[in-house]
Amino acid sequence: MTGYQADIAPVAALMGDRGRAAMLTVLLDGRPLAAGELARTAGVSAQTASAHLGRLLDGGLVTVISQGRHRYYRLAGPEVAEVIEALSRISPAVEVRSLRQSREARRLHRARSCYDHLAGEAGVALYAALIGGGLIEAAARGAASFDATVKGEERFGELGIDVGGLRRARRRFAGECLDWTERRPHLNGALGAALLSRFLELEWLERGKGRGLCVTEAGDKGLADSFGCVLP
Repeated sequence: MTGYQADIAPVAALMGDRGRAAMLTVLLDGRPLAAGELARTAGVSAQTASAHLGRLLDGGLVTVISQGRHRYYRLAGPEVAEVIEALSRISPAVEVRSLRQSREARRLHRARSCYDHLAGEAGVALYAALIGGGLIEAAARGAASFDATVKGEERFGELGIDVGGLRRARRRFAGECLDWTERRPHLNGALGAALLSRFLELEWLERGKGRGLCVTEAGDKGLADSFGCVLP
């Protein structure tokens, strides 16, 4: 194997187990979860969950946060979320067997979190509105990266988002993910994370139990007024 090639086999093996895959998928909403919650999600015992989480920690796919006697797990970073989202696009859909699953699937298509940024129909529509409205543009370093325009800085600033601070962050300012359900791009990066966080603060979006997000009446109006983003 030549030196410039990545050894993807260890990471692929970690994700290849159904229990660990279920844990990684539920962590896509960006919120840290306790081992017990992850065990229930994966349908495994506490002992098995502990073993799985140990392997995911060793493999660098999750991190752990300790609060007193409690330990909470989250994805190691946005790049891990991007890999899971990409695998979702080439994986078969889970068979829907109940009305509850059908409703959850519709919610995920409508709006969901992809780690810390907005995805689904709402995320794709927002990305298109930001591009079409001249609020972001391709950065000089390539079409896969974006920067805010002068107009965009003003608009984001009106929402309380410090564009200058986001540019100084170590994370990429803005990029794109190919959306799992819509097969079109949505916005990621520091700007995508800041927008989702602000939308939640403004109660334009509300979280459910999982990754699904609900666009509120205020959200429909706010997205349309601020960005010209009219959701389907």
